[in-house]
Amino acid sequence: MPDSQRWGEVSALVSGTCPDFSVVLPLYNEEKSIAATLEHLQTILKSVSCNSEIIVVDDGSTDHTGQILQQYPTIQVIRHGINRGYGAALKTGIRYAKYSIIAITDGDGTYPNERLPDLVKLAIQADMVVGARIGANVRYSRIRKIPKWFLVHFAQWVTKYRIPDLNSGMRVFRKNVVERFLTILPDTFSFTTTITIAMLTNNYIVHYEPIDYYHRVGKSKIKPIRDTLGFIQLILRMGVYFAPMRIFFPVASLFFVGFLISLFQDVFIRQDLTESTLILFVAATQIGMFALLADMIDKRSNRI
Repeated sequence: MPDSQRWGEVSALVSGTCPDFSVVLPLYNEEKSIAATLEHLQTILKSVSCNSEIIVVDDGSTDHTGQILQQYPTIQVIRHGINRGYGAALKTGIRYAKYSIIAITDGDGTYPNERLPDLVKLAIQADMVVGARIGANVRYSRIRKIPKWFLVHFAQWVTKYRIPDLNSGMRVFRKNVVERFLTILPDTFSFTTTITIAMLTNNYIVHYEPIDYYHRVGKSKIKPIRDTLGFIQLILRMGVYFAPMRIFFPVASLFFVGFLISLFQDVFIRQDLTESTLILFVAATQIGMFALLADMIDKRSNRI
């Protein structure tokens, strides 16, 4: 980070103000809510004692979202010709952001955007601040809570950290940190899940701040079954990439326990060394060696 940016953040911390920041807003067919969201955001940003900007990425909307955005000439609008995905829209906004601290939120009216300045201030002492949807007023589908409970606990097992909210779409992070992971971040809704796991497994400072969460305006873009399966695949992939020992070593241990049981039966019951015992031993050894090799490559790589 340049010295000027660092001193600017230190000055903001001492004075109690917020540092300069960019707000990235990914949109896809949000004609029913985007006008109210932008009006609210502009009012909020006018009240803060720092420089800020709003970057809207219209991800190939097919409704009247584009026409509504034309009514806001002071807001930077970037348009994708086709729908490329939530994560792809965020990546575009991050690349165009001019400030070192970036805040993201949604345009559907679900997040309390008046809390953005608070999250930005907290980002002075953290690499990422997540608006965790655990506040006093949270309206969330009970059906979606069930798969999320399993996903969060699996992610906590992989990262070894408590995760109050795995994929909140309201968060603030440092641009130079997130840019290091852009090549592995997906173009889908899994963007937020991935950046959470990536930063926690690489020991970045992540702070969770309780926020409220409301019913969205318009129809949700999330498909529960498809997206849940996608999240599971994603977490497994992230676990293999960032914490291979946490994924492969338990599997190797299961094969080794199976080998010991089979060996015991061979020695005391069958009185012969069977092929199944040898196969289990070879499988346990190979998976264990693969886990060690993957962990060594992970530790020696210069990806962060």
